[in-house]
Amino acid sequence: MRFLPIGELADRARVRASALRYWEERGLLPGARREGGRRVWPATAIRRVALIRMTQRAGFTLTEIARLLAEDTTPSATRQWRNMAARKLPELDRHIAETQALRQAVADCLECGCMKFDQCVLLDTTDAAPPR
Repeated sequence: MRFLPIGELADRARVRASALRYWEERGLLPGARREGGRRVWPATAIRRVALIRMTQRAGFTLTEIARLLAEDTTPSATRQWRNMAARKLPELDRHIAETQALRQAVADCLECGCMKFDQCVLLDTTDAAPPR
């Protein structure tokens, strides 16, 4: 089995070495073994880091991620993941809707073309969302 030093794992996974150390401390990554005083992880850790990053981007907390990863080998892990993912989907849908509204506001500003923030009628609305 090939082992990666912390710097190489960080580069390949596109995260900072400090994140790897923190995730190890929090129990998201298994404890690294030491070679010559340096942390090394099996090359398979790249996949685990990818999972951590994906779940973070989806809005899961480190505590939730740690719980999922700790129970990954238990029969209930799949059921727990499904339950957590099902609860997260409505939150992601709200975030998508908010982002789409912000995108539309920027597009409306570009379409208006005035680019004079102190005079722009799009900014006169009380709910801070441009009229459609």
